[in-house]
Amino acid sequence: MRAFSNPAYAPAAVPAPVDDALAFHRGLAGYAPTPLRDLGDGVWLKDESNRLALPAFKVLGASWAVERALREDPSVHTLVAASAGNHGRAVAHVAARRGLRCRVYLPARAVPARREAIAGEGAEVVIVEGTYEDAVARAAADGREPGCLELADVGASGPARWVIDGYATLFSELDRGFDVALVPVGVGSLGAAAARWGAAVGTEVIAVEPDVAACLTASLAAGEPTVIDTPGTAMAGLDCAAVSAAAWPTVLPGVRGTITVDDTEVRAAMRALAAHGLAIGDSGAATYAALPCVREAFGDFARILLIATEGPTDPDGYRKTVG
Repeated sequence: MRAFSNPAYAPAAVPAPVDDALAFHRGLAGYAPTPLRDLGDGVWLKDESNRLALPAFKVLGASWAVERALREDPSVHTLVAASAGNHGRAVAHVAARRGLRCRVYLPARAVPARREAIAGEGAEVVIVEGTYEDAVARAAADGREPGCLELADVGASGPARWVIDGYATLFSELDRGFDVALVPVGVGSLGAAAARWGAAVGTEVIAVEPDVAACLTASLAAGEPTVIDTPGTAMAGLDCAAVSAAAWPTVLPGVRGTITVDDTEVRAAMRALAAHGLAIGDSGAATYAALPCVREAFGDFARILLIATEGPTDPDGYRKTVG
């Protein structure tokens, strides 16, 4: 576990949150705020293991981005996306609800359970022999075809920005103040939504990344977006080599720092959360793994928020870890 302090931190320069999606989400069938779990000792966990009938928060961004896209172009008939699992399932789920076709590109190292979950939502699943970034390139090419829309949570496109706006609903649901919030970060879209909320309410935001996929840490250290190699991690939703262009202008001034954790630390965190009665997947448990580092920096009386972004999206892997 390693901590990095962002030299460019300047919350006054962070854009204000965009909460246009909140009313839209409240109107969706099955919507309810996800629970805030009190873990004791000033620690609360936002539990995203059941969000609109899916085991991750991603549907907030996907549903709002599709709504915005269809308002601008009602002729769209097919959604395409690249994913490590959760984003693709969210896009497929929204496509089915909206009567649209869907194609999702997954890197070859995506576990079978996540592939099957996406197919179970009615999407065509295409396995790419390469990395997540290779899958992104394939989805981007498809998105240029007539009637198709690439629904990306990475890049500089309109949908990538709308995904960030959709994630704002997660933070709008919070009804209390915190000194610091720990947020899992892959390409940075959720981190950008968190940074906007944190700057508005006076909460410092710390990003948590896998030690072998710490693209935000590398980019903050360099002062510019930096591409890294990613050999693979159990935290599949955070296994990203580059920060999203849509997120970068917000996370650069808006993230106080980063903490990197490894797979062993995250598996221990999953077991600890299970002892609290909470079933949280690898990427979601990353923030709990980083908690000791934050305790040391902020003290025993700090009010700490953990964002747990997913449930066990790899059930077999979860059982092997937790028992």
